Amino acid sequence: MPTVLLTFVLHLGASALVHWYLWRRLVRDTALDERAGRWGTRLLAVLAVLPPLAMATTRELPPHVGRWIAWPGYVWLALLLYGGMVLVLAEPLRLVVGRLAAPVAVNLAPQTPAAHAPSQAQAQAQAQAQAQAEARRDGRSTPTRRVVLARASAVTAGAVAASVVGTGMHTALGPPRLKRVSVPLGRLARGADGFRIAVVADIHLGPLLGEAHTRRIVDIINRTSPDAVAVVGDLVDGTVEHLGRAAAPLRHLTSRHGTFFVTGNHEYKSGAEPWIDELRELGVRPLRNERQELPAFALGVNDITGEEHGDGPDYDAALSGRDPSRATVLLAHQPVMVTEAARRGVDLQLSGHTHGGQMTPLNLLAATQQPALAGLHEFDGTQLHVTRGTGFWGPLVRVGAPPDITVVELRSSDGR
Repeated sequence: MPTVLLTFVLHLGASALVHWYLWRRLVRDTALDERAGRWGTRLLAVLAVLPPLAMATTRELPPHVGRWIAWPGYVWLALLLYGGMVLVLAEPLRLVVGRLAAPVAVNLAPQTPAAHAPSQAQAQAQAQAQAQAEARRDGRSTPTRRVVLARASAVTAGAVAASVVGTGMHTALGPPRLKRVSVPLGRLARGADGFRIAVVADIHLGPLLGEAHTRRIVDIINRTSPDAVAVVGDLVDGTVEHLGRAAAPLRHLTSRHGTFFVTGNHEYKSGAEPWIDELRELGVRPLRNERQELPAFALGVNDITGEEHGDGPDYDAALSGRDPSRATVLLAHQPVMVTEAARRGVDLQLSGHTHGGQMTPLNLLAATQQPALAGLHEFDGTQLHVTRGTGFWGPLVRVGAPPDITVVELRSSDGR
């Protein structure tokens, strides 16, 4: 079975289960009338197809075609995540109400005449009885507490999802923040003190992010006048044929020592070799398990996903011939690669990949796979800086993880 079709089928199966749950909570439990129920069922059936279709096809399609699938598919996926979370959190309350639920009782028995005027409670009961009678004449019935809760949960889920996703889209599509980090390195020579590296990752050019996105990144970096630029993987989600124009502004990056690139996992899904050739044409130097002589040794290793393609990281090759008395800076896409870097005495690793978690609470899942999601950390004597990146994968939403570009300034900690 072709990869695209297999991906679609697997994702569609998972999506069907999720949307079945959604149908139960939004259509069946809310006791919609027959016509509204039919339309709700049809709508959810269509929506169930959109996210799997977007995940399976958009990398293969030209951006001007793929965006018509990516926009609705990924926006709905984000709404589904946050709306579904509200519904799941409401489950304990639903179960309790389900045990205690009964129709809202209204006393329809004839009232015994009294010599005095009806009390306030009696007046309310009579009003309820009249409303009940009118509802029955209209073919309607008074909803149970369970139905009231289901409708309230549905409205709350929709409101929360729309608010969070709307704010998250504004963050994700807005300009990345410029961060500055000072990193002291014990072996950094005095002549390299103050050396500045602009670090950018996870640009994710594709159907939703194109040439304008790249130009904005280039402009932000150039305004910092860096000594070097490091693009640490996941530049693209698509082929050179489809996205070469979107990447073209990278040729305008300016710095004293040039722009360097290491592969990310998405390059291996998009055709790593053609992209390596294309980047060279744009004046960007790929570091493929090799080093570059800079005031601090700059090393680059391939992403660990490359092992599946016979192009994995080779730390020994990258470190071969280095001067152990000089500070070493390693470019590696995934933070988890710091384990190998620390074993080899690397001073600083610059990484991306995590997007800072991208969408809270998915950051909790990402944290189980990587040693750090963002910022500066230390592992066994090796410092690790992780940028949140400038793009996104899947939903065009960032919640609690705004995009950023980091200028890392190397400082000599011993004054040499």
